[in-house]
Amino acid sequence: MTTFDEYERRTWAGQAEAFAASRARLCAYPIPQLLDAAAVGEGVRVLDVGCGTGTVTAAAAQRGAKVTAVDAEPSMVALTVRTAPDAEVLAAVLPELPFEDGAFDAAVGNFVLNHVGRPRETLVELRRVVRPGGRIALTIWAEPAPAGQSLLHRTVEAAGVPRPAHLPPVAAADAFPHTADGLTGLLATAGLDDSTCGTLRWDHHATAAEWWSGGPASGVAYVGQLYLSQPDDVRARMKRQFDVLAAELLGQDGRLILPHAALLASAQR
Repeated sequence: MTTFDEYERRTWAGQAEAFAASRARLCAYPIPQLLDAAAVGEGVRVLDVGCGTGTVTAAAAQRGAKVTAVDAEPSMVALTVRTAPDAEVLAAVLPELPFEDGAFDAAVGNFVLNHVGRPRETLVELRRVVRPGGRIALTIWAEPAPAGQSLLHRTVEAAGVPRPAHLPPVAAADAFPHTADGLTGLLATAGLDDSTCGTLRWDHHATAAEWWSGGPASGVAYVGQLYLSQPDDVRARMKRQFDVLAAELLGQDGRLILPHAALLASAQR
């Protein structure tokens, strides 16, 4: 594993329930379009990589697909088993999958490439396990991020908190632009054909308390790990900056209106 992969394993260890209670609803928005892009339907053998809480797995099973799901985090595997009891759910760490060549008709990954240290190798592995003519479909968060999507990262910047060494970014050699051209270019370098990419936009709604408690305060994802690693005075400064920035996104009902944007790309094996 890369240093980034090791950090991801630490970040998500035991976090399945916390994620399910907070960000899972946000990440579920693209699921119908994701499954459509991979042509997932009755009888299709589909692999869901980085299955998380099992929302994609369950949605694919509801379409009548024969679903196999994998995740590197044991708590996510356990939760997916409960969420999608008809699927085969296994522990596996990308970019190495325990399947034969061409074992699936399609593969999907919902916000997975941003959690692996070697995204190109991950796509090469997905290409290996999908049959010729099969489809691969993926989502990632788009850049530049809309105001709601960037709220927590803008909070970190406003609070003047630097990225600590124990929370490393993806290595420069493995990074790619989170743009339509960047993602389709990555698919091409992995040997995939007929790639397309579009942008999905939606507003997520939550109270400020929910957005804070379900993210930084719970240690979920990068900002959560960053927050928990800070002394009390820095945590307090981050919370004050969050309150200021969040106030700009309040709707008339007192809840946050959080614009988000994701890239949805698909390609043929």
